[in-house]
Amino acid sequence: MDTALADSTLLDRLNREFIAAVQASDAKWFDAHLAADFLNSNADGSLSDRAAFLERIARPPGISEFAASDVRIRLFGDIAIIHGRTTYKRGDGSPAAGRYTDMWARTDGGWLCVAAHVTRG
Repeated sequence: MDTALADSTLLDRLNREFIAAVQASDAKWFDAHLAADFLNSNADGSLSDRAAFLERIARPPGISEFAASDVRIRLFGDIAIIHGRTTYKRGDGSPAAGRYTDMWARTDGGWLCVAAHVTRG
């Protein structure tokens, strides 16, 4: 398998795990996969550093049926950008959707997420 295909396959798996970890409030998964200087642009326009993101992700998300679609993985050497659309149900059961962009960097130990950006529709 060529390197680009192997990277795309791995990043696709990491993306699926990222989405599952959000739904499961799995801060342990994120602790293992976020860069030390990770930043998240939140849907409300605020910016969270790694510690604040991990603190928030550890709390139940208040949503269900969180899923990603229209996922596009773009590779630029040791950098990858993943775009996707999310759908979910709010706590009251109403449907909602958004988009996300995650930036990943290849390190000696594999790929780490260095930044994320979330929007809600």
